[in-house]
Amino acid sequence: MLASTIGTSIEWYDYYIFNTASALVFGMLFFPQFSPVAGTLAAFATFAVGFIARPLGGAVIGHFGDRIGRKSMLVLTLLLTGLSTFFIGLLPSYALIGMAAPALLVLLRLVQGFAVGGEWGGAVLVATEHAGPRQRALFGSFAQFGVPIGVITSNLAFLAVAGLPEEDFRSWGWRIPFLLSIVMLVVGLVVRRKLNDSPEFQRLKTQQAVSKLPVATLFRRAPLTLLLASIASIAAPAVGYAVIVYMLNYGTQVVGFSRPTLLTLILLSAVLWIVMIYVAALWADRWGSKRVYTAGSILAVLWAFPLFWLVNTGNPGAALLAFLVAAVVQALMSGAQGGLFTEIFDVDTRYSAISISYQLGGMVGGALTPIVATALYAAYNSSAAIAAYLFAMCLLSLLGLLAIRAPKQTT
Repeated sequence: MLASTIGTSIEWYDYYIFNTASALVFGMLFFPQFSPVAGTLAAFATFAVGFIARPLGGAVIGHFGDRIGRKSMLVLTLLLTGLSTFFIGLLPSYALIGMAAPALLVLLRLVQGFAVGGEWGGAVLVATEHAGPRQRALFGSFAQFGVPIGVITSNLAFLAVAGLPEEDFRSWGWRIPFLLSIVMLVVGLVVRRKLNDSPEFQRLKTQQAVSKLPVATLFRRAPLTLLLASIASIAAPAVGYAVIVYMLNYGTQVVGFSRPTLLTLILLSAVLWIVMIYVAALWADRWGSKRVYTAGSILAVLWAFPLFWLVNTGNPGAALLAFLVAAVVQALMSGAQGGLFTEIFDVDTRYSAISISYQLGGMVGGALTPIVATALYAAYNSSAAIAAYLFAMCLLSLLGLLAIRAPKQTT
């Protein structure tokens, strides 16, 4: 559980500082030839490139995770993510090297996304496959802690430099959070090198039952379950990225919040997010993972419009309430997801299956949300269209979840 939590926290820190920088500074530094709106869209498109690489990373790294083992792939994903993040912090801007700057930014984001694509599945499995049948959600929740912890640490890193004069922030201040990743990389590697593969996977190898082509076996054996799990995975990142990425741009440029204020509100909501993941995991092990996941999905549908109504007041207290409920929405799904996905897929294809489904849902829910939201506001000059889009994504996710056959409760 320790290796799962520390590793995912580091990788999501790396991933989320890119998201924050996309909303705050990348448009000006790497796409200055565009208008402000087009520059923001280009920065969010670069942010989305990481999501495009994530399902590929889930399939490739999942293949070797199902063939070779969980531990070796978790060390690889941590190494790739940490180094790519560090090199982003060293990148020259468009003003210095022209089009090579955004090209290199996209390349490093692809590496980041590829590595993260294989991270979540391995981290969840290392935890859940060491757990008893009635503790799968609880053990799996420790990998889920990495997401809000990554949000907290990335926001703290940017909050530390957000007060710099604008010129200093644009020239070197934004680089500090990226360069710090090299320190966390070393810590994560030390922890993960001591990790052992799970008893379930070791038993599979002993029985010589390892699949030669896990992804092919998965598509032959459970294509519908894979599709439904992918759809069910849309809502949590759709809500999450609406808050932690798009709101940084919308809240400052449209509503008028200061950058430090929004970063602080998101940070506070992430603390509740961590607590509620643990609570949701306990509920999932007691009442069933699918039931708790369904409750979170329903709340996601109901909260799409109030989220924007509260932020639009311009009142920090109202915005904090909006973000706190959004944190609960994500936590209910996150706390149950590890246990649910571990139970609905067979062990010989499980790394590939949960990685692909989680990353496909993240690509649709996470990558598209900031881009579509920016475009919708530019077209309609209203948050209502954005809320309607978020409502539709969450409703689709709920329907996909309800169609998944609930796993049998084991004792």
